[in-house]
Amino acid sequence: MTTQTSLAAALRPLAFMLAAALLGGCSHHDDAAQAAAPRVVQAHTMTLAAQDAASRTMLSGVVVSAHQVQVASRLMGYIRAVDVHEGEHVRAGQLLLQVDPTDIEGQVAQARAGLAQAQANLANAQADYTRFGNLYKAEAVTRQQWEGIELRYKVAQQQVAAARAGYATAAAQMRYARVTSPIDGVVAQKMASAGDLAAPGRPLLVIEGQGRMQVQVQASAQAFAHVHVGDAVPVYAGARQLRGVVAEAVPVADPMSHTHTVKIDLPADAGLASGSYVRVGLQLGSAPQLRVPAAALVDRAGMRGAFVVDAAGIAHFRLVRTGAADGGLVDVQSGLRPGDTVVTSNLDAIGNGVKIDGGQRG
Repeated sequence: MTTQTSLAAALRPLAFMLAAALLGGCSHHDDAAQAAAPRVVQAHTMTLAAQDAASRTMLSGVVVSAHQVQVASRLMGYIRAVDVHEGEHVRAGQLLLQVDPTDIEGQVAQARAGLAQAQANLANAQADYTRFGNLYKAEAVTRQQWEGIELRYKVAQQQVAAARAGYATAAAQMRYARVTSPIDGVVAQKMASAGDLAAPGRPLLVIEGQGRMQVQVQASAQAFAHVHVGDAVPVYAGARQLRGVVAEAVPVADPMSHTHTVKIDLPADAGLASGSYVRVGLQLGSAPQLRVPAAALVDRAGMRGAFVVDAAGIAHFRLVRTGAADGGLVDVQSGLRPGDTVVTSNLDAIGNGVKIDGGQRG
């Protein structure tokens, strides 16, 4: 009896240790299972489906004035001074720049001398015409002599007329040494400085008139085929969307880029300055288009994407490349497929591996 009691007393600590080990193992297993369970978040979701929509291409454009004038000199000569700077408001008739008129002054002097010589020849021919006319009437000279004098007088008259026209043309060129603004506007671009050589047809300044503003884009042949004057097109300036109207569509393609120029009128209250960068959406017809609600898009670490829910209800972040936005929907160019289920609410609480409560599916 004493031996059995002693054995039981010896085994009792081992039993306690075994029980503690078993309980500790069960507790560790329960903690691991609890840690592996995903966090549950209530959120709305939406299953995507492609729908027929207007296919659209986005083109980069620049805002310009509808009334733009390139100012050039009609003279060949060195520029003495440019009296305006970029951004300056100018009035019609205001002096813009001056071209050295030395060459034209020489031409004027030469034309003046030629006119004086022609007038002297005419005076001499007229005197002979009067004198020989009286002699011919008195039959003191032959008819042949008289006709020669008469012809000389007519030629002298024509020479004076030609010399006078040449002098007027040369003198008129002098006023082109002072280049003035043809319109009221703003100096948008200055392509010449004092000392540069001006040549006829070479633009020196660009003046933009105030008032109607346009967006100018270069459209491919595929996009241009769907462009018509009077069409309304969306114009995107940062986060703003404006309604533009096609004003001009040039049918002749640029021989270098093989693109067509399209000019789009902006609304009067657009508030965009000349030179501003914008994007224009041109339609390419109708095609199946996948769109996602703007509320489903989120930026994480500088990357734009959406949370896609798998069959088990687990959310996974997926990068998305988007296109144009319209009516709260954004065109999806890549990253999502029809049939994907995306989270559309409570995005601040969503992360990779979070389980979305299926009770609020949209």
